[in-house]
Amino acid sequence: MERVDAVTEHDISFEVKFVHRLRQTDDVSQADFPVLESVLHGEQSESSAPKVLFCLDSNLEGGEFATALINRMRTSDRMRLVREPMIVPGGESCKNSENTLRDLLAAINSHDLDRRSYIVVAGGGAVLDAVGFAAAIAHRGVRLIRLPSTTLAQADSGVGVKNAINYFEKKNWIGSFAVPWAVFNDTAILKTLPDRDFRSGLTEAVKVALLKDAAFFDYLRKSSSKLRRRVADVSKEAIARSCQLHLDHITAGGDPFEALEARPLDFGHWSAHRMEPMTNYALRHGEAVGIGVALDTLYSARKFGFPTPLAHAVCQTLADLGTPLWCDELDTPDEVLRGLEEFRQHLGGRLTVTMLKNPGEAINVHEIDLPVMKSCIDELRDIAKQHPV
Repeated sequence: MERVDAVTEHDISFEVKFVHRLRQTDDVSQADFPVLESVLHGEQSESSAPKVLFCLDSNLEGGEFATALINRMRTSDRMRLVREPMIVPGGESCKNSENTLRDLLAAINSHDLDRRSYIVVAGGGAVLDAVGFAAAIAHRGVRLIRLPSTTLAQADSGVGVKNAINYFEKKNWIGSFAVPWAVFNDTAILKTLPDRDFRSGLTEAVKVALLKDAAFFDYLRKSSSKLRRRVADVSKEAIARSCQLHLDHITAGGDPFEALEARPLDFGHWSAHRMEPMTNYALRHGEAVGIGVALDTLYSARKFGFPTPLAHAVCQTLADLGTPLWCDELDTPDEVLRGLEEFRQHLGGRLTVTMLKNPGEAINVHEIDLPVMKSCIDELRDIAKQHPV
């Protein structure tokens, strides 16, 4: 009798279509508020105003922008606020425990939000991460609209598809991939930002320029003093270009959910993610990224032919933007280098770190020469002494 195999195999490839809605506005709390209404009401029947939970970074609470936006949302007939704004602690503290996440999930449940309801969140990257994670896991996905309030979030993470909280003293250990319903990069909201945060957020623009656009890096280098002074048109151009490069990578790069080994947009991040908890998050994420970018650029010059004068120009540009090139935790290099293994674990598989051969020419490496990296830390220490912030 002919044997009939009991095992069958079906490997079926399929694609899911997503729409990434990016809106660049001058003041969504005032003249551009109808743009927000239209995004909220796009798929609702004319007789139905969608439920909205509004979450607000505590750093924005009571400010002119937040007050104006809340008043417009309260009086709009095209949305239904389910409660007064939910204030989320600003900064990394909202990600360092489950408390904020639990409060967010409780609010979603108690107000009966569903998959066609919306969570609108205005805030910095940490708040966007925490609220986005709650939105992603409630009902397997409540629609999320982000209003990033920092240069860092507008230039990078605000248009990303990642959400997370920190756990086991590790960055973003619990998280999800979820495409936001819409992102508003608004000019007026950035006026609420202290100079330190405004400047440090531009490190992600330097990062993506080095990875993908040599001409953009040249623009940032030449415009660094104007960016440091927050010259409006220059800042708007830099943020918009950085955002577009990040968005292009996410939507057209072929790996939005990081299934492959390489994670190029995390250039400089293996050490940044380690330094942040080592400083108890006194070091801003953008500041840590700036140090990490400087360090990996120096390493790229030592190992992969990245021009040494250009590596020093990268350090100079970061310093001119007003971000530090050093933190004292680098004086314990072995502790910082633990970040390589944490980085590997976070992605899975073998270690894959992006480095540079030239601006716009990235390569992936699977081993780090630890003595050389420690030597680069020493070099960065000397460079930082020449550029105190």
